[in-house]
Amino acid sequence: MRHIISLLLENEPGALSRVVGLFSQRNYNIESLTVAPTEDPTLSRLTLTTVGQDEMIEQITKNLNKLVEVVKLVDLSESSHIEREILLIKVKATGAQRAEIKRTTDIFRGQIVDVTSNVYVIQLVGTADKLDSFIQAIGPTSVLEVVRSGITGISRGDKVLSI
Repeated sequence: MRHIISLLLENEPGALSRVVGLFSQRNYNIESLTVAPTEDPTLSRLTLTTVGQDEMIEQITKNLNKLVEVVKLVDLSESSHIEREILLIKVKATGAQRAEIKRTTDIFRGQIVDVTSNVYVIQLVGTADKLDSFIQAIGPTSVLEVVRSGITGISRGDKVLSI
């Protein structure tokens, strides 16, 4: 099962390295990883996605909580949450393709953020499934380059990750 783990981490050199090292030492895989400072400049919010059985995830969270740099941790997958990912995709857009790509982008509520005579750069925000569906709808022959941010998420309602 896929888990989205979000944690507050002290914003200091080597903190991210220790989190990633914990995963590699135990031969666990990180599917996506996003990190950025919070409203408190001494803290960063790290959101990672991993796949595993509940027992493995429990072991991961226990080990993460032991790290000095980890202030607070939550498995967003355990409760109602909102998750998003950003996609930037560069596609060939010539002739009749241009109108079709524009229609597909509109259907998926994306934005064309750069236009040249034969290339569009499209920005799309949504769940990983939505982004995968868009790439499939565009077709692999049109895709020149894909950049994805990785999943970021937040709990719904009153539940917050703060100190």
